[in-house]
Amino acid sequence: MIDQLSLPAMGCGTWAWGNRLLWGYDPVMDQELQQVFDFCVAQGITLFDTGDSYGTGRLSGRSESLLGEFSQAYQGPNQAKIILATKLAPYPWRLTAGAMKRAYRASSERLQRPVDLVQMHWSTANYAPWQEKNLLRGLAELYGAGLVKGVGLSNYGGDRLRKVHRWFEEWGVPIRTLQVQYSLLSTDPVLKYDVKAVCDELGIQLIAYSPLALGLLTGKYSLDKPLPKGLRRRVFKQILPNMEELQGCLTELMSIHQKTMAQIALNWCICKGTIPIPGAKNLAQAEENAGALGWQLAPAEVEALDRAAAKATKTMVQNPFQSR
Repeated sequence: MIDQLSLPAMGCGTWAWGNRLLWGYDPVMDQELQQVFDFCVAQGITLFDTGDSYGTGRLSGRSESLLGEFSQAYQGPNQAKIILATKLAPYPWRLTAGAMKRAYRASSERLQRPVDLVQMHWSTANYAPWQEKNLLRGLAELYGAGLVKGVGLSNYGGDRLRKVHRWFEEWGVPIRTLQVQYSLLSTDPVLKYDVKAVCDELGIQLIAYSPLALGLLTGKYSLDKPLPKGLRRRVFKQILPNMEELQGCLTELMSIHQKTMAQIALNWCICKGTIPIPGAKNLAQAEENAGALGWQLAPAEVEALDRAAAKATKTMVQNPFQSR
């Protein structure tokens, strides 16, 4: 069954879609996002990752609903290769395998088709480790029943990954993917929590979410330009002064390869053996993201970026649910 899930070199994360739709429906925005979806699939970017917690409150599951609409409407190249992945949140009221299977059914209804890749959104190891095994067994049972093509995890560190991998081995179910926050400004999951080494050992594909560090790796933001409001502004003001060497290295590689900063940053993720899933709010962003494909940084260039990234004294805040 697992061979049915052929993952592309890059996917599209739809958190941005859910985030933009928290306050209401916008037909113009929906049309823009349909254009993003259509373009990505036509270009061979066929993995779309979302979550049942994206778009909450009265817009519950809105990101999944939109993705389902776009998938049903699309007719064009690579239609048969579309992979819809969703993450089910281990909410405190979800305590049993049956609860996760019910959550899956709700997501499948919103997506208007079976989910290809179902994932645990985060580990409960940091606050309620007793809750986790039953929920994961629910995902395993979905796979065993043939309802999903693959099972994945999110925000797990190497130690916890080994533990739950043993559970899945007992259940006879492979773990297909693990996604973590990973970028040039967020290397802790790989360097401190060993996720890449463990994934390689266990045959698990690593997916990199937030590969552009909320836009810090696009060149859009600097201290002499307007910054976003709220918490992001505070974070950006801390990080930007400490990433000068990294920006310099990215700028040099932009000139060499005639690529944008975002394309260099995404290609770095690909060279590291991950599948980056950048968000795209409009067609221009989707087109720029697609420019990260079809070429590759040289090993020496990847090493130069590694060294420059290591000198950034302030980096992205880690997801509080990231386990060790």
